[in-house]
Amino acid sequence: MAAATGDMPTYQIRAPTTALPQGVVMATSPGSLHSPQQLAQEATRKRELRLMKNREAAKECRRRKKEYVKCLESRVAVLEVQNKKLIEELETLKDICSPKTD
Repeated sequence: MAAATGDMPTYQIRAPTTALPQGVVMATSPGSLHSPQQLAQEATRKRELRLMKNREAAKECRRRKKEYVKCLESRVAVLEVQNKKLIEELETLKDICSPKTD
């Protein structure tokens, strides 16, 4: 505990009581020790699951992008038609308003 003088409490850092030989991995749940082969299988399973999720995400991303591009192309087509009509209307109005010189 800290004294009334404002001293900081001191904590002692202890070394682990058990030393594991190099290359040995502790099990994630107590009482279930896995062999290196089981750990490798688990890592492989996790990798395959991650890759599968990544493939699905990439597939969904490509689908959304294709849909987005299709929407943009549709909008371009609509705007081109609208632009063509406006140009024609402008030409018509120019013909009407311009003085005719024969």
